[in-house]
Amino acid sequence: MAVANPPPALAAGTLIEPKALMGIRSLELRARAVVEGFLHGLHRSPFHGFSVEFTEYRAYTPGDDLRYLDWRVFARSDRYNIKKFEDETNLRCQLVADQSQSMTFGSGGHTKAHYAATLAATLAYFLHLQGDAVGLLTFDENVRDFLPPRQRADHLRLLMLALEKPAGGRATDLAAPLERVAQLTRKRGLVVLISDFLAPLEQLERSLLLLAASGQETAVFQVLDPAELTLAFERPTLFQDMETGREVYVDPAAARAGYVEKMTAHLAAVSGICEKLGVAYQRVTTDQPLELALFEFLEQRRRRKTRGRV
Repeated sequence: MAVANPPPALAAGTLIEPKALMGIRSLELRARAVVEGFLHGLHRSPFHGFSVEFTEYRAYTPGDDLRYLDWRVFARSDRYNIKKFEDETNLRCQLVADQSQSMTFGSGGHTKAHYAATLAATLAYFLHLQGDAVGLLTFDENVRDFLPPRQRADHLRLLMLALEKPAGGRATDLAAPLERVAQLTRKRGLVVLISDFLAPLEQLERSLLLLAASGQETAVFQVLDPAELTLAFERPTLFQDMETGREVYVDPAAARAGYVEKMTAHLAAVSGICEKLGVAYQRVTTDQPLELALFEFLEQRRRRKTRGRV
């Protein structure tokens, strides 16, 4: 799903190409580069944060953040006014990241696992900067690491270390991690699920319903390699299922049409389940700059909050 109408500041050369970004060894430094570039590109961002709502104006005083000057009010009244914000309850966000074997595929110099980990780290770093609590659950066919939401800096470092662990396992179980989150999460918050969703979907709707029943808002990122969408291989090749080890000899030219049809149906099933349940859905490919994924994530939340006030 492409980002619609990104801000000119983001479209004008401030984006970091994923291939260059993945050259940074430290996951935390990659996340920081994305977030700082994103914030620099949005000099007048419409987003103050997830945890605050605009309430009123007040007079400007020296030392105030100039980003929140309202220039339209100044044009009408010749007075400097600052948008005032009222804090609400801090957001509690649980990231749920797929570290199964299928995530180790990559055709562009980096894998889906590296991209997904950087996406999760970027969200964690962004939320941490604005004072929100972030947790992490990683999984393959089993739950691997679980860190409940915390706001401390040392907790963020533990989260980064868990995301840096290599993907593994032999299968993907989408039900177990979401059920675990629903069981362990007592306070309402946001659950962000990051996976390629290249697994049977029978339990996905039920698992997302469990999260909704426990009061959790849910957002889904489906991370795919561009080659997976079109079977972009030129020569007959021996393919190996990365989770089962099964080998299949395939002529891409002969198989492409049927493959694309099945992939399209699978993608439609994932997005359809999310739409049915009111879950924010975003499909990203590993050649897409992460600033755009972050922007679309924030834009979806802004639209959701706006609808909630209507």
